[in-house]
Amino acid sequence: MLQVPFIKENKDKVIARLAVRNIDATEMIESVITLDEKRKAIQTELDNTLAESNKLSKEIGMLFKSGKGVEANVLKDQTVALKETSKTLSDDLASTTDQLNSLLYKIPNVPHDSVPTGKTDEDNEETFREGDIPTLHNAAKPHWELAKDYNIIDFELGNKITGAGFPVYIGKGARLQRALIAYFLDKNTAAGYTEYQLPHLINEASGLGTGQLPDKEGQMYHVTGDNLYLIPTAEVPGTNIFRDTLVNEADLPITITGYTPCFRREAGSYGAHVRGLNRLHQFDKVEIIRVEHPDNSFKALESMVEHIQGILKELELPYRILRLCGGDLTFTSVLTMDFEVFSAAQEKWLEVSSVSNFETYQANRLKLRFKNTDGKNEFAHTLNGSSLALPRILASILENYQTPEGIKVPKALIPYTGFDIIN
Repeated sequence: MLQVPFIKENKDKVIARLAVRNIDATEMIESVITLDEKRKAIQTELDNTLAESNKLSKEIGMLFKSGKGVEANVLKDQTVALKETSKTLSDDLASTTDQLNSLLYKIPNVPHDSVPTGKTDEDNEETFREGDIPTLHNAAKPHWELAKDYNIIDFELGNKITGAGFPVYIGKGARLQRALIAYFLDKNTAAGYTEYQLPHLINEASGLGTGQLPDKEGQMYHVTGDNLYLIPTAEVPGTNIFRDTLVNEADLPITITGYTPCFRREAGSYGAHVRGLNRLHQFDKVEIIRVEHPDNSFKALESMVEHIQGILKELELPYRILRLCGGDLTFTSVLTMDFEVFSAAQEKWLEVSSVSNFETYQANRLKLRFKNTDGKNEFAHTLNGSSLALPRILASILENYQTPEGIKVPKALIPYTGFDIIN
């Protein structure tokens, strides 16, 4: 969440930049400032009351030692009143702090100055494009038909076992899926990221820490009996490794990668545009996560973008990079660069990665800090990116690499699959 001192020092800019998200935050920001002033006033009064109570307690002890019991008992009556006052003030402080935090949880991150104004994904800004869009043969098909023809993904079987959006991968489809996971992890670890195997369930504190709660609660699967949530991305358990942690500045940057299945309810996601692998309730993804010094986080974002570009080049998939507009920006991000690959059979661009800088927004919730050169604790910056999300990468490979003889495997993946064609 945003830091209150930052809001106070940059009130007009915060309101102006949140307007890029199509949010009029004036009332919320004013309320934050008012509640914080109230909180500080109560805290000051409470501190003074406790100090006076402590002072009287010492005087009472000295009076009893001096044999002045009457005077001591008079002061004891005063301490009783002070204790009642401090109890009332403590309750008021807790209530005001809860109100302030509840409001701060509702305010999204402030977009970076480079984020364009816009309302939907149609307003996103294309910054780069590379790769030739393949020309397919006349009998080319979309991936959901290819999956059935070659018996590599069974959507109906997944629907039988669980429901729509839970496909079953079979034979070479399963091996290709496993190959992609191993390939992505190898590329990430070769780039210096440490691999982690992470839990697939998180507690409420972890969801709050990275901003999935309370913003995306309706999109998460909730295990009510244990009050746990199925993860929507490895970002959540991966970043929460550092919750309530004071990291060493010398250890920055901290870079990790991990593969997990991801679970998203995707309420209301129906229709032809989400057929096949285009949108799922369970899917595989490899993530990269960075904890950075604030001075280096935007350079780190650039390096993450370049890293993902390198992977897509090796897979020889046509791709483009988009800078998300304010209306399409996630709740916690200050700047997000999306990668899309072109699906030749569907003749559309498919999102395969989002690379984001959250600056101190998540770190403030996580209490993730480092001790700077002045000896003061400072919030770190957190970043993450999909490297990569598998369903649409797989869909694009199946469609773009199809031939009348079968579906070829990208050269970079052949050492991982053990075969060069699906036929």
